Amino acid sequence: MSLSPEIRTRISELTQSEPVFLFMKGNPAAPQCGFSAQVVSILDRLIPNYGSFDVLSAPAVRNGIKEFSDWPTIPQLYIQGEFMGGCDIIKEMYENGELHQALGVERVGSEPPRIELTDAAAEFLMQALAQADQSSLQLSIDARFQSSIGIGPPQPGQIEVTSKGIAFYIDPDSAVRANGVSIDAVDTAEGLRLAIDNPNAPQVGQLEVSPLKQWIDAGERFEFFDVRSAEERARAEIPGTRLLDPQAQTYLETLPRETPIVFHCHHGGRSQAAAEHYAQLGFTKVHNLVGGIDAWSSEVDPSVPRY
Repeated sequence: MSLSPEIRTRISELTQSEPVFLFMKGNPAAPQCGFSAQVVSILDRLIPNYGSFDVLSAPAVRNGIKEFSDWPTIPQLYIQGEFMGGCDIIKEMYENGELHQALGVERVGSEPPRIELTDAAAEFLMQALAQADQSSLQLSIDARFQSSIGIGPPQPGQIEVTSKGIAFYIDPDSAVRANGVSIDAVDTAEGLRLAIDNPNAPQVGQLEVSPLKQWIDAGERFEFFDVRSAEERARAEIPGTRLLDPQAQTYLETLPRETPIVFHCHHGGRSQAAAEHYAQLGFTKVHNLVGGIDAWSSEVDPSVPRY
């Protein structure tokens, strides 16, 4: 069956909608097939965000993408609008470094990271390994610095690290984010759980209003976003800020990850959540305005109404 112009246009627009775009079954948070899960795992190691489309939600796209790319299987990966391949090709490109090059990501070496286990964590993990009849663990830290530990045998290309007699196997991209990680076992409402402290994870800076005023007076270059509602902004706003509406979100996501960014809200709670979100997306100079617009009004510019 020939691909209709409407479906061809839709697929073409999807491939151009993000620098990296994946046609898959399910979504990155919940892949619906093993092949899609493998490609998601690889992409998550390398980049903090990318576009995706669940072909299970649209049979016309599911069938059409196969003709569009002249490739019979799902998933399919596009970079800058160019078709890269399916699961096996993406795995091969990852292993030989071609995928890093296509994504503009530096390929890291194989230096073993330093990982520290507390005695409580070591005991917890040894019990888990004994119950699973395994002797090694898989540690993964993706490009958003989200960590996971699982039980399983070594995989090709992984790095072995031993702490307190327990072996971890880590892919090289995770390894570069893992140096200095400490792992503890802590009591929670659900019982004993592992807690991973990673000093390499992007941190949100806490910026007081007086230093921010000094930045502005000195002509420092940074992006300043207001995460409140449009109704709140109509009541009071800090000059030079931009409401973080959908258009501004799209603009923000195109910025270089080293761009200095400040978020503010009424008192600092919502802006802290926004700052943490964008730090997880890979932005490295993210700040929350302590006290929000209320502190700005009371300490810097009383002409800004308080509410």
